Amino acid sequence: MQQPILQSRLPVAPWMDPRLWRLPGILPVEGDDWLRVDDAFAGQMAEREARMRDAPGLVHGLLDSARPAAEELLDRVLGKIAGTEGYRVGVDEVLRPDGGLVALDRGQPLLTAGRLVQEDLCLLERTGDEHLLTGAILCFPASWTLAEKLGRPMTRIHAPVEHYDADVARRVQRLFDAIRPEQALWRMNALVYDDPALFQPRPEGARRPPPVARLYLRSERQCLLRLPVSRAVVFSIHTYLVRLEDLEPEARAGLAAAGL
Repeated sequence: MQQPILQSRLPVAPWMDPRLWRLPGILPVEGDDWLRVDDAFAGQMAEREARMRDAPGLVHGLLDSARPAAEELLDRVLGKIAGTEGYRVGVDEVLRPDGGLVALDRGQPLLTAGRLVQEDLCLLERTGDEHLLTGAILCFPASWTLAEKLGRPMTRIHAPVEHYDADVARRVQRLFDAIRPEQALWRMNALVYDDPALFQPRPEGARRPPPVARLYLRSERQCLLRLPVSRAVVFSIHTYLVRLEDLEPEARAGLAAAGL
């Protein structure tokens, strides 16, 4: 059995902060902090590489109409990591902090971006009254399947989510419409898992097994970023997985009060 790929700590316990725990729980990103490198970088990047190599159709999807947004996103990622410690960005390839060398294949912008950073990256573009998921590199799904969501609007994507009602949907759409290129936003969720696998897709209607042993805390730091040219919204997902026993005592005690 593969050893779990874990972070040593969770940077924020979102269930302990009312600003984050009440939907949609959005805060402004400080500076340009929408992509991160942490102590699980090497392990997560190896897992991402394996997923993209062995089953790209399960983790990647891009509508033809979204190609300009995907190309713009790759350029934005390259601009960000060029100033990040541990990266070396060249004309044709990028050296990652873990020593991995990534060829810049601009014919596959999302797959290339997915090999550069820990984050999963989704593109959402407004069509009519709602934003649609028009592309994604999703190596670490937490109980959803990319093929079922690609090309779908936000309300349809979140149909299985218990608390995502019409009021929340309206608030989220207003939020998406108001995102400015100069100010990214972020939120975090959290769920207790027994299974430490990062790749956990599930079809709609299939419930996640309730945790019994309660071994791991899985949390996603989700950022929303407006691309200035295409006007697409980037939804980036940085997945944290820590042992419950490694949480601070106060945060661990607060899990029950948060319903986790």
